[in-house]
Amino acid sequence: MRWLFAALALWGAIHPMYYFIQWFQQNTWDIMAMVDAWHVNAAASGLVWDLTIAAIALTVWVIYETAQTRQFIRLIAILATFCIGVSCGLPLYIFIRMSKSA
Repeated sequence: MRWLFAALALWGAIHPMYYFIQWFQQNTWDIMAMVDAWHVNAAASGLVWDLTIAAIALTVWVIYETAQTRQFIRLIAILATFCIGVSCGLPLYIFIRMSKSA
């Protein structure tokens, strides 16, 4: 089961990044232009807020459990979440959490 989460983390890193890079190549490498595109309509804004709240909830969970366990490797899931997305950060955190050493 642990390796399924590793595969999901990898997929969650590659698949969204494919679209992000494609967008940047077509629309300049302006991050604020991408943020504006995320809010093009109410449906897109709702999805952005859904993922933002999920990212914050995951971050709180990671910090809370890391403070208890002192397994600081788990903090990499926060970096993955905010640099790539929840689709990578969440399965990565579960993968790390399921390991015997973390």
